[in-house]
Amino acid sequence: MDKKKIAVPLVCHGHSRPVVDLFYSPITPDGFFLISASKDSSPMLRNGETGDWIGTFEGHKGAVWSCCLDTNALRAASASADFSAKVWDALTGDVLHSFEHKHIVRACSFSEDTHLLLTGGMEKILRIFDLNHPDAPPREVDRSPGSVRTVAWLHSDQTILSTCTDMGGVRLWDVRSGEIVQTLETKSPVTSAEVSQDGRYITTADGSTVKFWDANHFGLVKSYNMPCTIESASLEPKYGNKFVAGGEDMWVRFFDFHTGNEIACNKGHHGPVHCVRFSPGGESYASGSEDGTIRIWQTGPVTNDDTETLTANGTIGKVKVTADEVSCKIEGFHIADEGKMKEKEEAAN
Repeated sequence: MDKKKIAVPLVCHGHSRPVVDLFYSPITPDGFFLISASKDSSPMLRNGETGDWIGTFEGHKGAVWSCCLDTNALRAASASADFSAKVWDALTGDVLHSFEHKHIVRACSFSEDTHLLLTGGMEKILRIFDLNHPDAPPREVDRSPGSVRTVAWLHSDQTILSTCTDMGGVRLWDVRSGEIVQTLETKSPVTSAEVSQDGRYITTADGSTVKFWDANHFGLVKSYNMPCTIESASLEPKYGNKFVAGGEDMWVRFFDFHTGNEIACNKGHHGPVHCVRFSPGGESYASGSEDGTIRIWQTGPVTNDDTETLTANGTIGKVKVTADEVSCKIEGFHIADEGKMKEKEEAAN
């Protein structure tokens, strides 16, 4: 086997417990951002390119299982074991809304148009909150056959996707009717489901298999067996010709989408890898681990022409943010936490 080049990642400290979810914003006029969820109950926002810490969202009283940013990276959302999902101002770190549930919330996702928040968890109910009317009762989509593990939107917010903790398959629900319109069958529970940037593929990880599904016709496009149990997988967003996967063996593996051949195996984490995600331009990917760190790995230049600006939904960003707001995001965000962050980093080192 050819000697593979050793990659040196950017290592992001700060979380005191395992990192269980990562989410990249689309590319905005101010760059792109990375939010992380951890069992330490405090999601963190970072510069997506450099990994530099911007701020910590403080307010949850239990492990945070899922996190996301809206299309313009102006709001964040988090799902927690404290029976709540929260929506945050991503510029100030303030809580905008707190939506109470009756059990642990495992997953959350903003709609593409940013008006709705989808949540799911141990109650086996998918809820859709209208962020324009946050005090109104959410719309409930009942009859999830099991405890909800992951959720996502697709087809311009006409369809929602969910997977379960305790059974295989990916369920696709028609938002209007609230009915399951399709189930993508898998042998093991799906621990990660990602809709590709161009909306063509759904990437899933179940057991030791990574699968790619046609997001419009729902057929299985590719299925690759992995060397260990995989918890998360992500497709390169710009050209869709590579993918990354991570799991229980602590390694982050980089593959060719068309052949399934392993291109690189990145070692560095000291615990199982719970989440991997590509940055919106495909020039790097991040991994979150049981060891409490996030590592950002460079893929190198994606192409000679990196001049076009894409967002996660393949469209140009809808909201322009002023330079003042950016400086607010960088400078005014929980500055009081900076000392605490340094202490945490020193303790981690």
